[in-house]
Amino acid sequence: MKTILIAGGNSGIGLQAARELLGHGHRLVLLGRDPRKGEAALASFGAAAERASFYAGDLSTHDGVRDAASRILAKHVQIDTLIHTTGVFTFEESRTGDGLHPFFAINYLSRYHLTQLLLPTLRRSERPVVLMMTAAIPPTDEMDFARFPEFAAFTFTRDRKPIQLANHHYAAHLTRSEPGLAAGVINAGSAKTDIMRVAPWYMRAAMKVLGPIALDSVETSARNVVDATINDHWHSTPAYWGKPGRFEQRTPIALNPATTQYLLDASRRLTGT
Repeated sequence: MKTILIAGGNSGIGLQAARELLGHGHRLVLLGRDPRKGEAALASFGAAAERASFYAGDLSTHDGVRDAASRILAKHVQIDTLIHTTGVFTFEESRTGDGLHPFFAINYLSRYHLTQLLLPTLRRSERPVVLMMTAAIPPTDEMDFARFPEFAAFTFTRDRKPIQLANHHYAAHLTRSEPGLAAGVINAGSAKTDIMRVAPWYMRAAMKVLGPIALDSVETSARNVVDATINDHWHSTPAYWGKPGRFEQRTPIALNPATTQYLLDASRRLTGT
């Protein structure tokens, strides 16, 4: 039985993955912002809820990440798999209490920060795994990180890709720096989840019309997360799954180490980890 922590596991793809992993007999720890959704998620597990727990936390700020990590560390000596499904979808220019754009703070930096804080528990696992969900963004060195990490005057079309590609660089860093740890990035696909509630009206309207034929099901989007958790034959190299539901179709993550180091240095300066 593995102990699996899913950040964002109280709704959407994370919740679907939680249900399936409970079905495989594992122990689940869910982390989410909304306590009501967390309670509803646990209630939906039926008898399997005895193998699940929920922690409420705001991962948009450094203090929120630190608080969540401290409470998890106090209760869990070992975590075998850490899955990041948290994300926001916003076109607006706004800032968190730390002066960062929420898209950057949640879709990349909180994942780096939380993982770094929980490394002591992951190191106790025989086969630790870290998985991060993003939109479709294959690993490539053809990306400009000059605006990282401030992303001043945030523009979604310009800044989305470098923010999400930072997840690939972190996966590469983890596998190089943590012996025995396997890390991967998974395309979440186009499933209709709560993340779309803040999308522009025209995108929501298009999804209502095209959803039945164009969108992935939540089950399909969660499949690679589940398969990457319960299988270990991919562990030799960091991997990217670009096609929802196609676990055997994965791309090795091979990126410029100098760029990775630049991003990691900036992440350390911001978080202190």
